[in-house]
Amino acid sequence: MRLYSLSVLYKGDPKVHLLKAAYDVSTFNFFQRSSAQEFMTFTSQLIVERSELGSRASVKEQEYLCHVYVRNDGLAGVVIADNEYPQRVCFTLLDKVLDEFSRQVSKIDWPSGSPATIGYAALDGYLSKYQNPRDADPMTRVQAELDETKIILHNTMESLLERGEKLDDLVSKSEVLGAQSKAFYKTARKQNSCCEIM
Repeated sequence: MRLYSLSVLYKGDPKVHLLKAAYDVSTFNFFQRSSAQEFMTFTSQLIVERSELGSRASVKEQEYLCHVYVRNDGLAGVVIADNEYPQRVCFTLLDKVLDEFSRQVSKIDWPSGSPATIGYAALDGYLSKYQNPRDADPMTRVQAELDETKIILHNTMESLLERGEKLDDLVSKSEVLGAQSKAFYKTARKQNSCCEIM
């Protein structure tokens, strides 16, 4: 599971423009990193441009998923992740980032802003924090803990059943031994009865 890009954009009347972005292109070949980053920026702008105000969507492109959230005020966020990354966590991240961005950056700056002029530095931190959704999202963490507990309980039940089967084997063996020891006792008593010393 991996996040590659987290972008904040503004959907204005003439066109969509990028306000701030963070990228993690460390998994790409060194010579492909700048091209991958440009492609992510272009894709983010294109998806926001084609999305309606007040909408959320996920768009699949090869092995990547682009999650977009365009608010009614024109502020938009895009997360580009791999197919395995949980969709719910992406939209939770977008909600959090857009809310924080709108509180810290004045709405007046959105139409004319650019990555160089917007003073918002939290995207890199969010991108690195959310690389592991289990650590960043409480619901994912709880679900993972429940899955682990379920596996442990399943293994415990299997071991109890195995132990129970072993106990059943011991009980049946002891019953056989009990019957054999009674027979041995009777046989020994008969043998000893003929050799009584007076």
